[in-house]
Amino acid sequence: LVAALGAAPALAQGETAPDTVLATVGGEPITEADLAFAAEDLAGELQSVPPAERRAILLAVMIEMKVMANAARAEGLDQTDIFVRRQNYLEDSSLRRAFLMGIIDEGVTDEAVEAAYDEMVARFEPQPELRARHILVPTIEEAQSIRAEIEGGKSFEDAAAEYGTDGTSATGGDLGYFTTGMMVAPFEQAAFALEVGELSQPVQSQFGWHLIKLEDRRVTSAPTLDQVRPQVTEQVLYANLAAVVEGLKSEAEIVIPDEELAAAVEAQGGL
Repeated sequence: LVAALGAAPALAQGETAPDTVLATVGGEPITEADLAFAAEDLAGELQSVPPAERRAILLAVMIEMKVMANAARAEGLDQTDIFVRRQNYLEDSSLRRAFLMGIIDEGVTDEAVEAAYDEMVARFEPQPELRARHILVPTIEEAQSIRAEIEGGKSFEDAAAEYGTDGTSATGGDLGYFTTGMMVAPFEQAAFALEVGELSQPVQSQFGWHLIKLEDRRVTSAPTLDQVRPQVTEQVLYANLAAVVEGLKSEAEIVIPDEELAAAVEAQGGL
């Protein structure tokens, strides 16, 4: 549950020192660190902003934030109960992020990632995999006619480009590699029954009638660490985080008087 609520690390800062002053508002500084904090909060919105424009936009946001915050203080809004409660929440959120960064630094090491990858490879089970081409048409009569043309010497690729009714016609009917469970059952059964280079009889599925040509047959292999490093790194992070948080929760006194709400929280992994 904790990981799902945002375990992503802060955006990387540039080479500028965190205490570098970028602007002042009423004598109060806005620093490089302030810009980094704003970038964390606005990460989603920044995705649509060109990188060259982000610093200026963030600084404009910080200036607006400063003038509005100063106006709120002048009105005494920083003394209200709701402000104090929000301030406490934001303090807890910031401390959680800092604690998380420590878990990442200490636990997500190259050695831990490599060990997790080795475990994944040990559990990997090779699966048969096919590469095939197909031609999809609405009727069996069309499929039979096209098959006769191919048998008469027309290349499958040319026939797919000329007659195919789905997006694969642009690539000669190429479906790439697939394993069991990736195609609809009638198509899969027919494809796996073929020999390499063999052309099928017309095969019906809910999409129409297919002609299938088997291009290759092989067994899947485990991906390399470089191919799955981001996923494995995330797996190590979440595993470390879950272990630490569960340990902390087991030592804390957590009371939820509402039994129904307590049960719902427990179902979400919150207790």
